[in-house]
Amino acid sequence: MTVRSRIIGCGSYLPANVVTNDDLAKRVDTSDEWIVARTGIRQRHIAADDETTSDLAYEAAVKAMEHAGVTAEDIDLIIVATATPDNTFPATATKVQNRLSVKGFAFDVQAVCSGFVYALTTADMYIRNGQAKTALVIGAETFSRILDWEDRRTCVLFGDGAGAVVVQAVEGKGTIDDQGILASRLHSDGSKYELLYVDGGPSQTQTVGHLRMEGQEVFRHAVTNLASVIREVLADTGIDASEIDWLVPHQANRRILDSTAKKFGISPDKVVVTVDRHANTSAASIPLALSEAVHDGRIQRGDIVILEAMGGGFTWGASLVRW
Repeated sequence: MTVRSRIIGCGSYLPANVVTNDDLAKRVDTSDEWIVARTGIRQRHIAADDETTSDLAYEAAVKAMEHAGVTAEDIDLIIVATATPDNTFPATATKVQNRLSVKGFAFDVQAVCSGFVYALTTADMYIRNGQAKTALVIGAETFSRILDWEDRRTCVLFGDGAGAVVVQAVEGKGTIDDQGILASRLHSDGSKYELLYVDGGPSQTQTVGHLRMEGQEVFRHAVTNLASVIREVLADTGIDASEIDWLVPHQANRRILDSTAKKFGISPDKVVVTVDRHANTSAASIPLALSEAVHDGRIQRGDIVILEAMGGGFTWGASLVRW
């Protein structure tokens, strides 16, 4: 028998404050038409002044645990993927752990927009080697805290939110018919640092800093890298692109989503899209989209689902899951 990591529950949380493109047009030189045409984004959620990343993560975690039917006693690992932690240290995951009264161990993963795929893959490793049986994997961000609200090229792209999944060890036969994570691939390329980064940090500037991005270059690399890593997980399993039931991509830009799906002949109605309502929520975007598609009934048990993302670093990765 083979140990697999099966996602048994999903949850999400979005701040109540919704900021539309028209709202942003009152702050910077932009328009709804300009933003929608280039990104597909129409609105985003922004955390309240007294809301932190751990608050968002906690709310999503509670919903995921309820959906999975597990309690704090069942969880033995928490991983939070975030680029916007509450504090430099301790890990945001430990704050969530304390609020949930979970024992075991907890830590953060920082791979920006690829963070959830990195965290899910890490949890899968701990489960498969027997160090954990039930893990809580969360992507949570308050990206509004690191945006330059005078830079119309970047401030219109991002939002805040959190999504979470409960992953549990199950026995499988070691075939692609097993439920759970069947394959994952992760990559990074530090030479592309200057294309997407934050110009601050405790060691470099002793400040939080603001996000800086070369949008066209990021777009070009994203289309190439995401297609490549999807091919890798398909090759690892022997599954053909035509067998994909759902593509749940990182929600960065509608054009990237469409381009990636087109490369694999995936119908647009098989792509889970939330970027129009959530904008880019970095590490939270995949679990937010996944939770929505699971709870509205689109994703069903037995479906082949691909999760994929690329973020600053550059980092990129994909997971192929039989639901």
